[in-house]
Amino acid sequence: MEYISQEAAPGPSAVSMKNKILCCECGTPIEPNPSNMCVACLRTHVDITANIPKQAIVFFCRNCERYLNPPSEWVQCSLESKELLSVCLKRLKGLKEVKLVDAGFIWTEPHSKRIKVKLTVHGEVMDGCVLQQVFVVEFTVNNQMCDDCHRTEAKDFWRCLVQVRQKSINKKTLFYLEQMILKHKAHENTLGIKPSPSGGLDFYYATDAHARKMVDFVQAVLPVKVTKSKKVISHGIHSKSYNYKYSCELDVVPISKGSHICLGKKLQKSLGHISPITKMANAIHLIDPRTAQMAEVQNMAFWKSPFEAI
Repeated sequence: MEYISQEAAPGPSAVSMKNKILCCECGTPIEPNPSNMCVACLRTHVDITANIPKQAIVFFCRNCERYLNPPSEWVQCSLESKELLSVCLKRLKGLKEVKLVDAGFIWTEPHSKRIKVKLTVHGEVMDGCVLQQVFVVEFTVNNQMCDDCHRTEAKDFWRCLVQVRQKSINKKTLFYLEQMILKHKAHENTLGIKPSPSGGLDFYYATDAHARKMVDFVQAVLPVKVTKSKKVISHGIHSKSYNYKYSCELDVVPISKGSHICLGKKLQKSLGHISPITKMANAIHLIDPRTAQMAEVQNMAFWKSPFEAI
């Protein structure tokens, strides 16, 4: 602990001319300060860290290796990282009463289940006297399974299911979709991916937001028809709260690049006798082999007048 002067630092000549006073407790000569006490005596009367716990607990999930960030968020943190330091500081309630100046880790054995943080704080006491104090807080790492891992162990791990299907013998379009998913890492938030016996892929997600992100990605890559549904798993009679599982089926157009098609009457009038498909994206790109005329069939137009490969 030390005394922090709020006045401007005087020059060398002023320091030598400045009169010293005696500490009102022990009589030691000291520089004048609002408390008229030396640091040793002031320490016996005031402790600015009294309301800050010197020991605390942080929760760690061994399955996914994440820490609990109060109140309910689980975050990925490495040892002695800024993210872990933020998690530790949130466990200390008394920090709001003082000014935090510095914080850093003290090395501990990684397998000791102990995290030590060295803190430097400023606090105002006794008529504007500002004190600086350095202390160490020891955190004990307790194991606690997070909600996502708990659902996984209970075989109730997913909340949203995205089903990608294509009713076609040729699966080149689905193979193209798999390559795009791997290229853009669109599968990072999935809990699991399973192939469907009927041909397709099932993506399992813990939240509806992650499932919507995958749906938006597939819609940006291929023309698809989206069908959404939900199922009640449980509900509270008194609280009137419902627990749902959501499903989203993405029906990919049953054609692929290079396929020869036969357009419907409505599309024939608007596009002409265009047949081969040159590109599959969020729209279908067609070409007339005789005139090299290009045309596009948008997603909504296809499902209004669907056609298949010959």
